[in-house]
Amino acid sequence: MWVLFIALLAVAYLLGSIPFGLLISQKVARLDITKVGSGNIGASNVAREVGLKWGIITFLADILKGFLPVICAYYILGPPAETNEALKGMIGLAALLGHQFSVYNRFKGGKGVATYLGVFLAISPIACIVCGIIFFIFVWVWRYISLGSIVASLTMPLCLYFMGHPRVIIIISLIISFLVTFKHRENIRRLSRGNERRWQKSTLQ
Repeated sequence: MWVLFIALLAVAYLLGSIPFGLLISQKVARLDITKVGSGNIGASNVAREVGLKWGIITFLADILKGFLPVICAYYILGPPAETNEALKGMIGLAALLGHQFSVYNRFKGGKGVATYLGVFLAISPIACIVCGIIFFIFVWVWRYISLGSIVASLTMPLCLYFMGHPRVIIIISLIISFLVTFKHRENIRRLSRGNERRWQKSTLQ
């Protein structure tokens, strides 16, 4: 079982490492997304610099990077148990680390919000719906994608706790929330200075 688990970890990391935002922007717009806008390879920067459609495609692809390894682990490792839940959570964490520290992109990557969502769509869809609602409320009211992302990611462990998920899953969620928030450290500095870039309604047109 441990050999299988290590293989699943490796596959999750390698799948998570695929920089879809970078590949899509290069293919569609002949553009290096790391050199324009925020420099991030995630969906929001792709939407701003390449187009909303391509941002949505990037977002969905990044979700799948987190969702597929965990849902496959559920089928391969068997029914829920404390040990198996820990292994599945660690596989999700591996996918997230692949996205944030991509082996295909000199260990640089995105912030991991969409991949985080994908991981927990496979574990707790209801918690993801709650966090998604919170994200949209914050973006709608304050028009900061980064603020909505940070608050939603920090809300996930609370949702899992109140929904009675195993402690190990809550701990892994806390680790991922910390990593996502850490990746937003420049955004946090800009938010504190009042010069963070707002999401413009014109982007949706």
